[in-house]
Amino acid sequence: MKKILLISLGLLLCLAVWPAQAQETVTVSGYVKDRATGETLIGASVSVKELPQTGVGTNGYGFYSLTLPAGKYTLIYTYLGYMAQTTELELHDSRREDVALTTNPTVLKEVEITTRKADNNVRSMEMSTLKMQVSDIKNMPALLGEVDIVKAVQLLPGVQTAGEGTSGFYVRGGGADQNLILLDEAPVYNASHLMGFFSVFNADAIKDVQLYKGGIPAQHGGRLSSLLDIRMKEGNNQKMEVSGGIGTISSRLTVEAPLVKDKSSFVLSGRRTYADMFFGLSGDENIKGNDLYFYDLNAKVNYTLNDKDRLFVSGYFGRDVAGTKDFQMNWGNATATVRWNHLYSDRLFSNTTFIFSDFDYALGSKAEESAFTWKSHIKDYSIKNDYTFFLNPNNQLRFGVHLTFHNFMPAEVKPGENSFVSAMKLNATSALEGAVYLSNEHRLSDRLTVDYGLRLSSFTNMGPGSVYLYDEAFEMPVDTVTYDRFEKIKHYGGLEPRIAAKYELNEVSSVKASYNRTLQYLHQVSNSTSSLPFDVWIPSGTYVKPQVADQVAAGYFRNFADNMFEGSVEVYYKWMDNQIDYKDYAEILLNERLETELLRGTGEAYGAEFYLRKQKGQLTGWVSYTLSKTARTVPGINDGKPYAPRYDRRHSGNLVLAYQFTPSINLGANWTYSTGGAVTMPVGRYEYNGRTYPVYSERNGYRLPDYHRLDLSATYEKPENEFKKYHSSWTLSVYNAYARKNAFSINFRENEDDRSKTEAVKIYLFGLVPSLTYNFNF
Repeated sequence: MKKILLISLGLLLCLAVWPAQAQETVTVSGYVKDRATGETLIGASVSVKELPQTGVGTNGYGFYSLTLPAGKYTLIYTYLGYMAQTTELELHDSRREDVALTTNPTVLKEVEITTRKADNNVRSMEMSTLKMQVSDIKNMPALLGEVDIVKAVQLLPGVQTAGEGTSGFYVRGGGADQNLILLDEAPVYNASHLMGFFSVFNADAIKDVQLYKGGIPAQHGGRLSSLLDIRMKEGNNQKMEVSGGIGTISSRLTVEAPLVKDKSSFVLSGRRTYADMFFGLSGDENIKGNDLYFYDLNAKVNYTLNDKDRLFVSGYFGRDVAGTKDFQMNWGNATATVRWNHLYSDRLFSNTTFIFSDFDYALGSKAEESAFTWKSHIKDYSIKNDYTFFLNPNNQLRFGVHLTFHNFMPAEVKPGENSFVSAMKLNATSALEGAVYLSNEHRLSDRLTVDYGLRLSSFTNMGPGSVYLYDEAFEMPVDTVTYDRFEKIKHYGGLEPRIAAKYELNEVSSVKASYNRTLQYLHQVSNSTSSLPFDVWIPSGTYVKPQVADQVAAGYFRNFADNMFEGSVEVYYKWMDNQIDYKDYAEILLNERLETELLRGTGEAYGAEFYLRKQKGQLTGWVSYTLSKTARTVPGINDGKPYAPRYDRRHSGNLVLAYQFTPSINLGANWTYSTGGAVTMPVGRYEYNGRTYPVYSERNGYRLPDYHRLDLSATYEKPENEFKKYHSSWTLSVYNAYARKNAFSINFRENEDDRSKTEAVKIYLFGLVPSLTYNFNF
């Protein structure tokens, strides 16, 4: 393994530095920012007028570096929605050139602001990757007026929703636990509020949202299907700004301001629901004592230490509380990230990150005879050291090392003093996960660019803990092996190659292809349709192997009408090993021998995604359609024949529109459609000892009814007054405008008139749901 890695890394470096530049070169580098707020601009373009095929984009921190032969040049800085800035430079020595761009007032009126170049769809290396604008998300209709980033992601091609109103999602045939969700580089293990009806991400605090469905960069790993990379705002370092809103279900407030102008700033954003406040007004004593709310807080501070060093400290804390006088439950996430950007030279950029992430839940009863508390958590402590080396205009190297310590506590139950509940503690354990990687974005010619890389990952399951040894039937334990703290229980590792290529056919079209292998060492044990707070995360170990996925994809990308429209068609095929499913009638909750309920097999997913987006003018939005199929083959299920997992959807489509009717009125509409999810249903029944028992179909042999829904919104923004700094708007949203009764589940019961018959009852969650939100900014 070590020899293979060294040979592979050597080949990458040889390819990167060949051919070497023979003439004297100099480097111009710096940051590109928004002049009004000081926020760095991700993906801004820096091009050279005298060398039309030479240019670079800013990285995730707004930094760029361009190495050129010594001489006189004209650099053009562009960012759609901003006025282009031209700078003439006579380069004899390397120099620093920071640039602040100004928003284009003409473009603002045409609603064309975006964080991408107009032709990014064609010219960028990225495929199977979609970036969403927070401003677009805020204009979308929302359930109960609560703007939701994850629900907006569910409207993208290749993404399936976990169910009506939920924030769980599936990408290209992968499970909900196969999505890596990062908030300022910290993993978020449960992104749901109120059992999945809302996500934990407050759009007011978010700067950038990017979803990778394939072609995942080598610096990321740990999940099979996707990466949802969310970055928080840095804060306005020019002036104080306050924004917020009052909605049907929640209110929010965001404050951002400079600590030291041009050098340091902060952002603080919070929100809370208040349904519980109305419970206290009820005349019913059973309702008065109930709790049902969530709250969250985002905070971030940044400081420019000097020309070479910047420091960022950010955090998130959120919690849900629900219960009655006798029963309570709560769950939540906490993350903290400390990042240090350092320029070792004008071409070598580094980012060192310290990360803490904690997801925990607790529930319990206060009734004396059944009093108990039940707690569970998963905690991560991570350090990352990432580098970007701008070798020359044709090669951009990325390399680094990541290390994470995981701590798992699946469940611990403590009874009350006089309770009949028994004490229980499931096997807690720890794990050490690490990775090293190297990749290079290599421009081979004016038309052909290749991004190739390699990631070596490692995972060690460690004590303290115990492992059962089982009989031949793998049902009853015959012995137990106990491991001390930090003692190795099981080790896994592997190489994860990544490669992507882009060939520009002409100025308006390109073809792209990619292949990547990913390994996943953590697994979510759940038999629900979405990510619930009581689902348990377990590490790979003695009986649970890492999941493995290989994915190939190819696509055609084309822009039309002077980049007003961008379109793409992508096809993909993914094959997966060590996929986990459960035995029929599996007992998952509080099972200390959970491995005996698990089955392992293979999976495959393939499909085609069609996407057309209009990004300029009064009418903007996109239409997408996905044709896909997902299947699993697991010995012990369906007689070993392939079957559809619950999230398999043959057809899905979305239409998302925003229309700037007048300078003050914006109209929005979303329509979504998908084939019903696969379900297992009773197909008969039998009687035994006077009791009736159901006979079920093959695993997921039936389908729920097709799902479709229309959402509408209208936003009225009070016209700006140059003498007033206060801005406000009203947003009216209608969720499920034609009151479609979409099936959340199907229940079966005896017919009241004829008990010899069984009838199916469709359970649905939402009819037509209107909401009104007041937003303000000053």
